[in-house]
Amino acid sequence: MNQYDIWWADFPDPVGTRPVLLISRDPAYEYLNRVLAVEVTSRARGIPQEVPLGTREGLPHPCVANLDNLRAVPKGALSARAGRLGQRRIPEVKRALGYALGWIELTSS
Repeated sequence: MNQYDIWWADFPDPVGTRPVLLISRDPAYEYLNRVLAVEVTSRARGIPQEVPLGTREGLPHPCVANLDNLRAVPKGALSARAGRLGQRRIPEVKRALGYALGWIELTSS
């Protein structure tokens, strides 16, 4: 497990299994029981809190990571690694998080 990996997570019904983008810092995966993750959804709304994802990142179809849906996920709920966000795309996640949290200093390029 690493920051910016995409994993399949098993959530209780009615959510079920869905991909998540991990955003906890790398050293935290060794000792935390829960990690910060962003839900991935196929419902793209074209808002600045979203980061587009798709087959390049190991997902079956186009979707988005919606930074408004940040949650602490038990590591035990992470069932399989789907892929990874490319290094050049990391600023998109930081910018979207800035919009989600109202941190204007993260929203500029």
